Amino acid sequence: MAEIIQKDGTWVFDGDALRLTPGRDKNVSLFRKTLGELVVPLGALAGVSFEQGKKAGRLRLRLRDGADPLLHASGGRLTEPHDPYQLIVESDRYGVAEYFVDEVRNALLLDEVPGDPVDKYLLPGPSVPLSVSAGDATASFDGEHVRLEWNWKTEDAKAAAGARSLTLADISAVEWHPAAGLENGYLRFTVKNAPTKAPPKYDPNSVELWGFKKDPLMALVAAAVQARLPHPAAPVAAAAPQEDTVVQDHDALLRRLRELGELHRTGVLTDDEFTMAKQAVLKRL
Repeated sequence: MAEIIQKDGTWVFDGDALRLTPGRDKNVSLFRKTLGELVVPLGALAGVSFEQGKKAGRLRLRLRDGADPLLHASGGRLTEPHDPYQLIVESDRYGVAEYFVDEVRNALLLDEVPGDPVDKYLLPGPSVPLSVSAGDATASFDGEHVRLEWNWKTEDAKAAAGARSLTLADISAVEWHPAAGLENGYLRFTVKNAPTKAPPKYDPNSVELWGFKKDPLMALVAAAVQARLPHPAAPVAAAAPQEDTVVQDHDALLRRLRELGELHRTGVLTDDEFTMAKQAVLKRL
């Protein structure tokens, strides 16, 4: 087992998975503290590295593309203070960090873990239920329903319809984008059969973000929803063979003919009614 304990957090590797626990230091971001401990299976890793600096170094994990719903929903836009896959290492622990890297790399080689993308999530995403208040709304998710409740800062045109409720079946995609420069950020849900180009300020399926402290927490909502949506790289289920459908339809029509015959024999259908109904079925055979 390899372990490194720092103010920024504790990383433990037991040969099968890495356990990443954020530290309690005041410099650890609210996002990482709220996200909590992560367990990353070895099979989700694409690599690990350690970068030395004059005063501090940095351990970095690189995950396989598509393995983590958080990275997918945030589009890799989590900055260094919020990135759970980085750990600041004090200079007197450089040797421990290098040993940690060697242990993980050796395990990747021994297990022959490929570095190519995956077609299913290997991490579960943030736990639910969860609720985050930031920007112009409070976004809540219980595992099946998303609820957006507007606040006094919401544009009147968007707030006029009241709180917004979406089921997972309504949602085709979710995206979190932080504020950058003069551009506001957003948490956006793409609703099936209802595409929109409206800016987040007016989009009833979006939360507008202005770059405040709690904005990154909206990425947790995005990740929790993303983890429960179909993986974008998942293979599409093959359609049932057409022959099977034809056979099923043929059998159903034969059963219908037998039913019509029984109805005719018992007097429910007249001769004319039976003849017309039988011809209609025969045309479909």
